[in-house]
Amino acid sequence: MWRGWAGRCPACGARSLFTGYLKMAPACTACGADLEAYRADDAPAYFVIFIVGHIVVPLVLLVEKLYEPALWVHAALFLPLTIGLCLWLLPRVKGAVIGVLWALRVRSRQPG
Repeated sequence: MWRGWAGRCPACGARSLFTGYLKMAPACTACGADLEAYRADDAPAYFVIFIVGHIVVPLVLLVEKLYEPALWVHAALFLPLTIGLCLWLLPRVKGAVIGVLWALRVRSRQPG
């Protein structure tokens, strides 16, 4: 799971899990592990929504309770924070999900 979080191959630890921002490599360039067999599908997006919601919503409520700012201040503070957290977390969570799938040997298709 931690190798996936870091964007590394879950089998050998080489930095070859992704070829782009979220595009998975078909196979590890170092060990040749078949990475296409492990599909994360929608799970990473759901986990990111869950995590970011649990970070941002309490902050919004705390700022509202303490300072009572205008709506535009909330938007100026929390929209960039929410978008930034989502963009930062999504590839990491996707890698972690791939790592868990690899550890549990849950394949979406058979090798070959």
